[in-house]
Amino acid sequence: MRKNLPPLTWLRSFEAAARNLSFTAAAEELGLTQSAVSQQVKSLETRLRSPLFVRHARGLALTDAGRRLLPEVGGPLQALAVAMDRADAGPDKGLLTIAASVSVVQWVVAPLLPDFTRHHPALRLRFLSAIWPDDFQSARADLEIRFGSLRQAGENAVLLLPNRLVALKSPELRGALEDLPLIEAVGTSGGWQTWAKEVGDTRPPSFYTDTYGMALQLAVHGNGVALVSELLAAHALKSGLLEPAHPASVAADEGYYLSVAPEKPEAGRLRDWLLEKVSA
Repeated sequence: MRKNLPPLTWLRSFEAAARNLSFTAAAEELGLTQSAVSQQVKSLETRLRSPLFVRHARGLALTDAGRRLLPEVGGPLQALAVAMDRADAGPDKGLLTIAASVSVVQWVVAPLLPDFTRHHPALRLRFLSAIWPDDFQSARADLEIRFGSLRQAGENAVLLLPNRLVALKSPELRGALEDLPLIEAVGTSGGWQTWAKEVGDTRPPSFYTDTYGMALQLAVHGNGVALVSELLAAHALKSGLLEPAHPASVAADEGYYLSVAPEKPEAGRLRDWLLEKVSA
């Protein structure tokens, strides 16, 4: 097997965009932003050294290379989905399964969890890393925390608050914001460009990451100022790992949405506890 295959995320974005002939529709389907899908498709085109789409003002058209590639990618992706369904042994009644990104588990759930487990010592928890819609579908979790819009998360999902973007830096990093390197989490609608419009500072970032969690880690180690979700920042601020680099905050276009499966009452208790803790 060749080991230099492009990332699966690039192929999924291409397949969805080719099937819908729209980056926007593909983004809605995959639970991403339009810019993230466009960027991943562009990375695939660069890797293949061939354009896959003709970009028109009102949509997309496949090139000859794109038309040839679509069935070659779509078939294996569907086969992988079927294989995962067959391999899934089904839910374990003795476990409460939680599906969320590594960033959410690390920066939001884990710091609060000792209080919950202290009051529910007999409950076992299984955490599954999930970012893409397919990840959540295959996880069949009792509790999900998805990043995106309410439409993507589902009508029964609840937005976790606070939900603004804040600029944070290590206490060891001296200097004003305008003199410090900027850390950007790409793939979201909001970022330093939004900050520049509302607050100021039009410099390009020095560091780029694909998650808020990674941006927080870079900031903790003194690499610069991260503009991240206030929800994820709470523990880092409370513990003194980070401090505000500026008193302002800007609105976030996406957020973290919490939803539970109705079959297990334990999931409802965990949801209620988590909503209470993060709002406090």
